[in-house]
Amino acid sequence: MTDLMPRVHQPAAETWPTLARPRSNPVRRAGALAAIRLIARDLPATIHLDNRSYGLGGPTMRVHRSLPFLDRLGHDAGSGFGDAYLAGDWDPEPGTDLADLLVPFAERFSNEETRHLLPKWAQSLRWLVTRTQPGEQENDRAGARENVSRHYDLSNAMFSEFLDPTLTYSAAYFGGDPVAGLATASYDELTQAQLNKLDSILDAAGIVSGSRVLDIGCGWASLAIRAAQRGAWVTAITIASQQALLAQRRIADAGVSDRVQVALRDYRDQIGEFDAVLSVEMIEAVGEKYWPVYFDAIERRLAPGGVGVVQAIVMPHARMLATRNTFTWVQKYIFPGGLIPSIKVIDDITAQHTGLRAEVIRHLGADYARTLRIWRNRFIDRWPAIADLGFDHTFRRMWEFYLAYSEAGFRTGYLDDVQLRLTRR
Repeated sequence: MTDLMPRVHQPAAETWPTLARPRSNPVRRAGALAAIRLIARDLPATIHLDNRSYGLGGPTMRVHRSLPFLDRLGHDAGSGFGDAYLAGDWDPEPGTDLADLLVPFAERFSNEETRHLLPKWAQSLRWLVTRTQPGEQENDRAGARENVSRHYDLSNAMFSEFLDPTLTYSAAYFGGDPVAGLATASYDELTQAQLNKLDSILDAAGIVSGSRVLDIGCGWASLAIRAAQRGAWVTAITIASQQALLAQRRIADAGVSDRVQVALRDYRDQIGEFDAVLSVEMIEAVGEKYWPVYFDAIERRLAPGGVGVVQAIVMPHARMLATRNTFTWVQKYIFPGGLIPSIKVIDDITAQHTGLRAEVIRHLGADYARTLRIWRNRFIDRWPAIADLGFDHTFRRMWEFYLAYSEAGFRTGYLDDVQLRLTRR
């Protein structure tokens, strides 16, 4: 293990205060080690820890610093594992892909029979090491603006380095079996797959020349531009200010400024009637409290006979119920205030709070796994340019973990991505 130590990462404490090592607690540390042993009993992976190996074999991780690793796990079950990766306490063994390593863990969550890493008696103790979402991540108008800005205004230049030229930051649509040959997923295939996805949404909404379109959470305007190129009139709204500025420039560069209006506006404040309301992977940032408000806003903006299309990341309903009040690693570092819904909760909300009917028209979970693999490979390839923007090595580890963690979720079915067509009942 000594030959690995020079490569072990140490984050700057002043830059990453959340990664300060928790105060050592022998009881919590012993509990974390016991949890690892329980998890590893039938886990098709290997954990090297303190000159011992746990698990059934397969993708392998090596813990470089066992005491900080166990302290983090014992301090916070929701984010300790990811925090330990950011801090450099563990790494995949050389030759082991990070997402491949995370797949066995994700499979335990997606399996209907296991659905948890720990047995039921141990789950009853999770409240001791589980945090709840902080109140400052509330998604009222001010909170939502702050939460969204923390991710989407991070750096337009950084996103431009690893996204394809359309700057589409959502699941692409490859068709076929996108997970097959995942290791050979190529950046060169991404742009066409993203255009396929944009067209599938526009087709589902019936967008033609003259259509009045509202794009809620427009990103960097790839969907708005594609709709305008069909002759539609588009209102594109976002609450990320830097994102809006780049969206406007991209619309001008595409020559469709006369057909697309970008507004820095909360979805709750939009007025007017539209033939189609589109929203791509924005519901995850809305927050459970506001899901009824979100779908009500879509219904209110639809003209008679209008159609809504929502593309949403979803998870199994039981997992959503089990995790909706916990503070996860993703909420801590990537999407503050976010929560992934289930298809069932979307059906329930639209039935109880609106006159809309939601119909799943496409599943893109496997496509998202491939999309994420391409993004991660590109992010790593372009890291020197991203580092030149002022991002440090801990940031690199954070984004590698986020992209790999997400890929594992989609590969195992713990997460899915669906396109929903919304019509009035």
